[in-house]
Amino acid sequence: MAPARPLLLGHRGARTTGVRRRNIPPENTIAAFDYALAHGADGFEFDVRSTRDNRLILCHDPRLMSKEVALTDFGAFGDPRPPCLEEVLARFAKTAYLDIELKVNGNEEGVIAALRANPPQRGYVVSSFLPEVLLRLHQLDASLPPGFICDKREHAGRWRELPIVAFFPHHSLVSRELIDEVHARKLKLLAWTVNRPSDMRRLAKWGVDGLISDDPKLLAATLAGHSPDR
Repeated sequence: MAPARPLLLGHRGARTTGVRRRNIPPENTIAAFDYALAHGADGFEFDVRSTRDNRLILCHDPRLMSKEVALTDFGAFGDPRPPCLEEVLARFAKTAYLDIELKVNGNEEGVIAALRANPPQRGYVVSSFLPEVLLRLHQLDASLPPGFICDKREHAGRWRELPIVAFFPHHSLVSRELIDEVHARKLKLLAWTVNRPSDMRRLAKWGVDGLISDDPKLLAATLAGHSPDR
């Protein structure tokens, strides 16, 4: 019996980096999330940082529009301003699986408040590379679903020590044995960033619970033959 289809998630919605595509909306934007869903993804991953005035904005890098995010008030970014976590939840809480990656610590309370005000209906996880963020989230709300992200083999074992529901290893770290161990501990494994069809098919066959790709259109087309299971 073939494994159920994994969750298909767009990385930052969708990205042009590493793939030769045109007419792709900018990453970490509402348009990128709409693009991912319109082309067959179940949801998307996106990055959250906190401004000086504690607004939760979507941004991957520490700097945005030549400004240090953590040292800048939200209003100083001008137009078009980056979307906020609250906007994403208001628009997509009923239609998409959300992987909310926290890039920094310090505003976990704000994230929890936003989620309580508009809880996602199609499933979600709050993920981070930072164990201290995951521990703080668990301390504040043990019902929250945290996920540990890892891209280095020397750090990969830390998932066993953390109060998480999901492990997000880079696809190069994933093996059948790792998937089996994660599942034996009643956790989910979602691999990133998977951009080659051969890797998508292999990891789906091995039984990963989710795949995150820069190209959600290719991801959905490659795995269209798998039965959906959310």
